[in-house]
Amino acid sequence: MNEIDAILLVVEDEPITRTQLAGHFQREGYTVLTRENADHVEETIKEQNVDICLVDINLPGKDGLTLTREIRSRSDVGIILVTGKDEQIDRIVGLESGADDYVTKPFDPRELLSRVKNLLWRLRAQQKQKEQGTQRHFANWTLNLNKRELTTPAEATQPLSAGEFHLLLALIDNAGEVLNRDQLMNKIRNREWYPDDRYIDVLVGQVRRKFRAHDPDTTFISTIHGTGYLFAPTVN
Repeated sequence: MNEIDAILLVVEDEPITRTQLAGHFQREGYTVLTRENADHVEETIKEQNVDICLVDINLPGKDGLTLTREIRSRSDVGIILVTGKDEQIDRIVGLESGADDYVTKPFDPRELLSRVKNLLWRLRAQQKQKEQGTQRHFANWTLNLNKRELTTPAEATQPLSAGEFHLLLALIDNAGEVLNRDQLMNKIRNREWYPDDRYIDVLVGQVRRKFRAHDPDTTFISTIHGTGYLFAPTVN
């Protein structure tokens, strides 16, 4: 399967931007669906087997952040937020809502295409792992590469977003080794980033919260100040 097999859903209320985005990806061989608001987006994702959603934050009615949270609670589809906001706090809120990536208007179409390709590659790499049915076990927890979810010692399950999954897998596969933000970014994002990009810190916080939702004393991921992060439990 390659890029031209991918289905994109553009959720954008501004007609010109919606048309430009659809046309750009259609010229690259993608199948593109469009919606002008959040209505029936989740049904479309499910019925059309959408691979990636490009979601504008400032949608009329239900905003893009709310839509992203609702999608993520029920689906592991790729989500890239597209918006005119360029403050770092907006990027962080977007990522915390479950988005996999974030671009601001005006954007370079080539950069957006690159980000879509990178996200699609990560999602399909995860799908390949799913087909292999592999797992990672640590301290009576299990990271299921098949379902991209955690299973607790009490056998409760916790879904993970694409970013959370790839961060945790990178840490597990390098257990006992301190990884800095550059190394983690390279392992899970495969794109250039900037020193003030807090994406890794956001993901670490999200994964920690998911561990602690089941066990308040769980501290598998340690912060090594001035260096990076360390995943410490026994892995088998």
